[in-house]
Amino acid sequence: MAAADSPSAALRRHDLCTRGIRLAGKMRADVVDLLDTYVEQQGLDASVSVTAVEGVPAAAVERWDEQTGTQRLLENLAAYRAFRALLAQMLEEQQEQLGEADAALGPALAAVLLQVSAFAYHLEELLRLESRGPPSEEGAGPPPLSHLGLFERKLRGLGVLRELAQWAVRSARDLRQLAKPSLGSSSAPGPAESP
Repeated sequence: MAAADSPSAALRRHDLCTRGIRLAGKMRADVVDLLDTYVEQQGLDASVSVTAVEGVPAAAVERWDEQTGTQRLLENLAAYRAFRALLAQMLEEQQEQLGEADAALGPALAAVLLQVSAFAYHLEELLRLESRGPPSEEGAGPPPLSHLGLFERKLRGLGVLRELAQWAVRSARDLRQLAKPSLGSSSAPGPAESP
């Protein structure tokens, strides 16, 4: 029996998935709260439509039910690494733009950035358990913002936070699939297991 298939590894995977689901739920709640604060502080309309933002991975995926556990973990890890870089960039912009005058947005953004970093580490642990180390972070960085004006950066930040909230939902769903005893890292779920 392979190490990733042993009873203790299956129990550990289930435990990591369960904790990851809780982390994703907490992160989503905090991102939703942050979105409210962000919209208010930036003077944006909450109903404003934001098109796809460069560098922001989309949570929506075609054929979700055909993905293996490892594919799910790798996509989640790539997304959270991108969000970590994007949120760090947003935090830096906020500090430059608002300085110390902002009492709510900066700390909330920093807290979500910390949660995203912790969640990325959690995903790396799951990949290690699946006998597959996490891929390197080469080239993982946000696109340059020099060409964006202040309003475009605000909209970009709104797009980042909205998509992060969607990723938290997808991550919880992915981890639920991975936690199922019948789903290993290399098997695809059956049609009855789609979201």
